[in-house]
Amino acid sequence: MKFILFFLPFWFVIAGLAATVAQGQAPASPPQDEMARELRRELVLLPSDTVFDNVLADVRGNTAILSGEVIHPSLRTEAENAAKRVHGIASVDDQIEVIPPSPMDDRVRDEVFGAIYEYAGLRKYEFAVRKPIRIIVQDGRVSLYGVVDSDADRNLAGVRARSIPDHVPVTNNLLVAEPRS
Repeated sequence: MKFILFFLPFWFVIAGLAATVAQGQAPASPPQDEMARELRRELVLLPSDTVFDNVLADVRGNTAILSGEVIHPSLRTEAENAAKRVHGIASVDDQIEVIPPSPMDDRVRDEVFGAIYEYAGLRKYEFAVRKPIRIIVQDGRVSLYGVVDSDADRNLAGVRARSIPDHVPVTNNLLVAEPRS
């Protein structure tokens, strides 16, 4: 009798799944927030992601929406493939922009990187495996993205980015992490 009671709930699950498939419906996908978390986890692991790339992801229904800017077209392809691997994602809307190569922008990237990550007050961010302050440079304009620990760090990163000799325009889009309780 114990065997039947154990087997009975399992049988109802299998029968329900079979009925769903027989009616031409796919089994339910994971919830959107679960797919979004898995997608972000996949993107963090991309091998060619650098401090000069900013790949963002969102999930609407069963569609992954990728956006941001990258300096290598291969990263865009990697991100799209990573999204397709996430259980429940049926399609990918890839809006990632590939920044065209520019020796001037490369020089600005290096200078801003040094101004931020080699500065004593921000050095704690240098040792992260995935650099939390993202430096996007396009057409001589700098945009900072990512998450820092405090308003002071956010402001300091902006000041340091503006301190490079070329005095390039800087947009500080850094967010401050919510305090942990």
